[in-house]
Amino acid sequence: MINLISRLCGKISPLSIKDYKNNKGFKALEKVLFKMEPENVIDEVKNSNLRGRGGAAFPTGLKWSFVASEKNECKYVICNADEGEPGTFKDKILLDGCPFQVIEGMIIAGYAVGANTGYIYIRGEYPKSRNILTKALDILRNEGYLGKNILGKEFSFDIEIRSGAGAYVCGEETALIESIEGNPGRSRFKPPYPPNQGLWGRPTLVNNVETLANIPIILSIGSKEYKEYGTESSAGTKLLSVSGSVVNKGVYEVEFGITLREVIYDICGGLKDNKRLKFVQLGGSSGACLPKEMLDTKLDFDKLNELDIGLGSGAVFVGNEDTCILDFIKSTMEFFKHESCGKCTPCREGNRHIINIINRIIDGDGTERDLELLNSLALLMKDTSLCGLGQAAPTALITTMKYFSEEYIEHIKGYCKTGSCGKGEF
Repeated sequence: MINLISRLCGKISPLSIKDYKNNKGFKALEKVLFKMEPENVIDEVKNSNLRGRGGAAFPTGLKWSFVASEKNECKYVICNADEGEPGTFKDKILLDGCPFQVIEGMIIAGYAVGANTGYIYIRGEYPKSRNILTKALDILRNEGYLGKNILGKEFSFDIEIRSGAGAYVCGEETALIESIEGNPGRSRFKPPYPPNQGLWGRPTLVNNVETLANIPIILSIGSKEYKEYGTESSAGTKLLSVSGSVVNKGVYEVEFGITLREVIYDICGGLKDNKRLKFVQLGGSSGACLPKEMLDTKLDFDKLNELDIGLGSGAVFVGNEDTCILDFIKSTMEFFKHESCGKCTPCREGNRHIINIINRIIDGDGTERDLELLNSLALLMKDTSLCGLGQAAPTALITTMKYFSEEYIEHIKGYCKTGSCGKGEF
């Protein structure tokens, strides 16, 4: 493990600006405001090879440059703190443990892209985090780090908080923007993209909590030193939320390039009760389910892309030998059925049909023709859904049908090795 962006979490009082400043807090902001032009800041972020930590892994500096290039006097910066991916709880660690660091990243982003207003969109299930952020913003206004003419410079920036109401789809940036505007949280058709026309039709930068927490570090130590962490294609570190059958669940900061085996056995202490590992789901409920033969897969954006796997938000769920794949997929697809906004047909109808077929197979009424139908529906959703929710919803289904096809066949024949879905053992 390593402590780069999470180094102050649990080490300082979250709302003590004195503690934060004594640990080089706001040094990056001071450097930016007094020694750097906005384009220099963007270049430094580009040179760091930082990629979005919310799931899409888009180059952060490039996204910033899109917003900066827009000729508009009104621009916005949004911190996406709608951490709704099941099994993901790493943003909460940063918000609760070091809110000033995330806010400092937002202020720097505002300076770089030419925005004067920011919003933190936080999920409604995080009342403690919202309370901490509200107090943190008040402290920073009183200390001159937010508001008009920050630190005496001709740069003004302030931040407001908006709460979600528990909708998973609002983790998608355009649905999030719709929610802030007071509309139902449903994804927009794209283009135009938020950097061109985002909040209230203005250029808008949307970054994840973890992404913004990296910014003060990069500007403090420099992009060259930052790239010494991780791999050539995946610079820096990643916060992983590990849950499931491991001995030590929790949030861990690791360098890119580490393997799943190292995470599960070296960091998390292996599986509880000496159970055998069956699969690892990487990236939350919308992530791929990988068999034990793939434990030496390295967490690297390019390496994972070669395998058609995404790192997502960094959730790692470990399933043991007692987990029924069909039962697991049923639970996953029921979640996506519940969370679908219903705007597009592939997601709205696809999730429902998949659940019906899975139930039919579990109940003993399935046929091998159902497997063809499942695969067809999953690929249709992946290719034609409007937003990331529908596109990623069948990922677990697709990968379990690929790596655990024998278990689907067994259920069609009337058996379940685990018995956990109610079918009984061989």
